[in-house]
Amino acid sequence: MPAPHRLALAALAASVLVASPAFAHPKLLSSTPVANASVAAPSKITLTFSEGLMPRLSGAEIVMTGMPGMPNHRMAVTGFKTSTGADGKTLILTLARPLSAGSYQVAWHVVSTDTHRIQGNLAFTVT
Repeated sequence: MPAPHRLALAALAASVLVASPAFAHPKLLSSTPVANASVAAPSKITLTFSEGLMPRLSGAEIVMTGMPGMPNHRMAVTGFKTSTGADGKTLILTLARPLSAGSYQVAWHVVSTDTHRIQGNLAFTVT
């Protein structure tokens, strides 16, 4: 391959390597409660991500997926406030009252400051 072509190819490869972080998506790093945990009734749920979030475009739904004696029961949880933590990377769901005993699913969606949107689910049980 002639030298000018190799130089152009090297420049292209370098630009892809430099640009690749721009194509990253936010990742869920941790949550409280932790996925699939059995916990005492929480008064808030936190989801911490790898990138800053756009609060107006990020949120969640909480659904009770089972109650003791009624495992296939589904009911939306209402009365919680969604906010972003001081670090800008944590989505906080502050509950109006602690959750009652049962199993729960949190369906979350976040948009990072570089406009990438991801979504996921977190399941846990309140004892």
